[in-house]
Amino acid sequence: MIGIVLVSHSAALAEGLADLVGQVAGEDVRVRPAGGSGDGGLGTDPDRIAAAIRAADSGSGVVVLADIGSAVLSVKAIMAGGDLDAIDVRLADAPLVEGAVAASALAATGADLAAVAAAAEEARVVTKL
Repeated sequence: MIGIVLVSHSAALAEGLADLVGQVAGEDVRVRPAGGSGDGGLGTDPDRIAAAIRAADSGSGVVVLADIGSAVLSVKAIMAGGDLDAIDVRLADAPLVEGAVAASALAATGADLAAVAAAAEEARVVTKL
């Protein structure tokens, strides 16, 4: 099953969204938050992100969603660094909340990595009104 990692500058935001997404996806989908800096403030922590990716992987790959700016850069650096033990990771170009809900709902069906990442990215064009 595809895992999902939620990267935010705010630990509270990542944890709250992981709770929401976990309820949508069910217990079979590994959803892991990776929010906040190493000292507990706003920011991103590469070690926390890498640990979340490892924890989310069940062998089928991981879709990562990030909130803004340096969160995206942090994920890209981790992916380029070769420290993920051959985990297939996709950074989705998607809105964090809507993308996470769409990705987790599809991951729960057993869809593959490309389909789950595409579901997250398609959330960009879904209107609310």
